[in-house]
Amino acid sequence: MRAALLIQRWYRQYVAQLEMRRRCTWNIFQSIEYSGQQDHIKLYNFFDSHWPSLHRSPSGNLVSHMFGESDVFQDMEWERHVCYKEIEVLDIYTGPHLSFPLTISNVTELVHAFKNKQKLHARYVLQLLGKTWTLLRLMPNISHVCTCKHKEITICGDLHGHLEDLLLIFYKNGFPSAETPYVFNGDFVDRGKESIEILLVLFAFLLLYPHDVHLNRGNHEDHIVNLRYGFTKEVLGKYQVHGKMILKLLQKIFSWLPLATVIDQKVLILHGGISDKTDLNVIAKLDRHRVRYSSVLSLSIKTSCALKSSSAVCLTHTLQIVDVLWSDPMSQNGCVPNEVRGGGCYWGPDVTHKVLDTHKLQLLIRSHECKQEGYEFCHNGRVLTIFSASNYYDVGSNRGAYIRLGPDLIPHFKQFQSSRSTRDVGRTELSALQALRMQLFAHKSDLIHEFQEYDPHAVSGVISVKHWAAAVEKALRLALPWRVLRSQLVTDSAQDGTLNYQHWITNTSLLETLYKHHSNLESIFRMIDTDHSGLISFKEFRQTWKLLSSHLQMDISDKAISDLAESIDFNKDGSIDINEFMEAFRLVEHSRAETDAPASPE
Repeated sequence: MRAALLIQRWYRQYVAQLEMRRRCTWNIFQSIEYSGQQDHIKLYNFFDSHWPSLHRSPSGNLVSHMFGESDVFQDMEWERHVCYKEIEVLDIYTGPHLSFPLTISNVTELVHAFKNKQKLHARYVLQLLGKTWTLLRLMPNISHVCTCKHKEITICGDLHGHLEDLLLIFYKNGFPSAETPYVFNGDFVDRGKESIEILLVLFAFLLLYPHDVHLNRGNHEDHIVNLRYGFTKEVLGKYQVHGKMILKLLQKIFSWLPLATVIDQKVLILHGGISDKTDLNVIAKLDRHRVRYSSVLSLSIKTSCALKSSSAVCLTHTLQIVDVLWSDPMSQNGCVPNEVRGGGCYWGPDVTHKVLDTHKLQLLIRSHECKQEGYEFCHNGRVLTIFSASNYYDVGSNRGAYIRLGPDLIPHFKQFQSSRSTRDVGRTELSALQALRMQLFAHKSDLIHEFQEYDPHAVSGVISVKHWAAAVEKALRLALPWRVLRSQLVTDSAQDGTLNYQHWITNTSLLETLYKHHSNLESIFRMIDTDHSGLISFKEFRQTWKLLSSHLQMDISDKAISDLAESIDFNKDGSIDINEFMEAFRLVEHSRAETDAPASPE
């Protein structure tokens, strides 16, 4: 009996430690993800405000620079502007063929082709996108769906380019149809490698079953966000000739996607969340396609109140859409700005009850946040998060899930994981720690400065664990348990508990600046590369660095920038290939990070 009790106690301790490691790993991944989103929003707002002065164009902005007046065609002339009929489908093309109006055999063929890694011809892509845009313009901001008797509706969360997960859902649950209606709750693109395939499949089913397939917009259905998180690069890589036109058409499609779905007047489905200002009656009447929410993410309701009444009302309406797309729930009552993501808000249980009760709703289903089990309840069971991209952070990091909702409006969950790999906490933990070491390396200069604040004379090179943790948090702002993580991130600790930070001190260089801001740099490159050719001139390259240095409030010499530009120009043609530069830099960062990042104990 005593042995059994000891084994039971040991096992409980083991499970508790395993759960603590899993939660810590999860917090690392999530903190780094949200920090990147915040950086991108700040970057966009900075450049959008500085663009007119840079180009001496008082009426211009970053969006108009990327999608000029002459490039934005009128709603009724898309076929003439896109000219898909002039794109020839050669005999050597072996992919799927589409005919309009679509048939179930067309769409089934398309799904099987994507499953077998085939690509849809650009002619069909543009035609499919044009038809989708025409249909979306007829749809309301908030779709209303009825379960009817004995009819279940399937609700899917974020997919993020994970085509394998979408195909697995179809395998388990069936293709969308009149008998099997679906709601897809945004964030179809970015991060994963098959975002365009997911869009084309969903749009095809939407055209086939417009009353039974419902697509809500997510925060990643936006061309500015796509610049950073991979979708723009994916489209241009897969469709080199017609990629620019595909992206322009998608920009318009994203702006016309509905914002929410209501089932049986009782269940509200939207991507991010709500705020204390959310009013579904107002949202239902907004001109959703005229709102570019990227440009207002950093604004607050307080800012709108300082404007003239008419402008304030307009901005408040716009911010409601931002809240729908970007917000997250919190356990405390109230509603505060979501400074972690940089957009939307955090709202509490009291706000949930107020908004749902006002509109006579009983449940809010949202997505936007990765959950380990694929779903999670909060706010006394009145808010439900659903996430359908399994292995989101790493293989085995999380399950995906979808919901089946019948006339009783009780959600039934179906979990899945597309990879055959088991959920190995150790493997996922190592991946998270490696990502964290990359962050430490990228902020090396900031860390040295903060360490020296606790070692005023910078003589000993030694600080306490408490001061080390405070310095790291001040530099990285990730809100992580640094004292717990310390033993896995640094090894130079003495028996008295102090840490030697001297090994961090090294000459900082342009390479470190490159590593730290390479995501921002790639985003800026793609903003400047308006024709999406993948090439920018030396002048544009220098302009990019001046903008970045101004944004970072740091001084980078013209000579350092010129020397870097010449070294990157491999074929000496006076222009820089963005994709080759970023690929080359990834190789550099990998080797440099392995060399300079703090080693973990073996």
